[in-house]
Amino acid sequence: MRSSTRFDAGSRATIDNSTPVTLTIAGSDSSGGAGIQADLKTFHAHAVYGMSAITAVTAQNTQGVVDVTPLAADFVAAQIHAAVSDIPPDAVKTGMLANRSIVEVVVEAADRYDWDALVIDPVMVATTGARLIDQDAVDVLRRKLLPRATVVTPNVLEAGVLLNTTITDETALEMAADALVDQVGVKAVLVKGGDLEADDVVDVYCDGTNREVFREPRIATTNTHGSGCALASAIAARLALGQPLENAVRGARQWVRQAIERAPGLGSGRGPLDLLTPGVDVSGAP
Repeated sequence: MRSSTRFDAGSRATIDNSTPVTLTIAGSDSSGGAGIQADLKTFHAHAVYGMSAITAVTAQNTQGVVDVTPLAADFVAAQIHAAVSDIPPDAVKTGMLANRSIVEVVVEAADRYDWDALVIDPVMVATTGARLIDQDAVDVLRRKLLPRATVVTPNVLEAGVLLNTTITDETALEMAADALVDQVGVKAVLVKGGDLEADDVVDVYCDGTNREVFREPRIATTNTHGSGCALASAIAARLALGQPLENAVRGARQWVRQAIERAPGLGSGRGPLDLLTPGVDVSGAP
């Protein structure tokens, strides 16, 4: 958790500012269920201050993505610099990065500002099937950005793209988690198995030393729009609050599960989660 001192312009008195700060670098979802909208709602639910740098603007709803317009990489860089040079974040989360130029901007920013809590959700394909990143961005994402992450949170399809393989069962899921650490060089990974055909949902956490397999009954619902965004953002928020990584992952998973169970049932497609449920108590404890 950050601890800094600033001056009040009126009284010139010093004020202790211990509010945890998080930054999301991601695309905008016009329907509010995913992207930066879900990220900022998640940050708020965890009692941390959220900032954003928008990488792309999308026209979408619960039925699908209608259109995507990436922003200029220089403008993405300007947003990041303007935010973090004034209010340094305790944790950073990335989502949709759209193209190679934007990925390279994030790599440069991670090095320049020495982010020590970086959660990367390697968004490639929307829940509805729309492609959200250029193919030539995948290589630079894999080589340059993922090894800088504190933790990476790919789903089955994304892990398969990163490893050039197909993941069809739990054994392959565990092998993919190991390979992302051993071959790609990520420090820690949570491979999400919700897209596998099974009665239980299985996610695998691996950091090269520890492995944990999470297994829970599948919730019968189509209200999962933005669940990956919310999970990565909840992990980032909990890191900003000072939680150890494994605790942050466990707590974030449980919070997202509750958010799915309490989904308001909006829209006629894949509805959004209930992101209003507090992720921490009023004291900021996990």
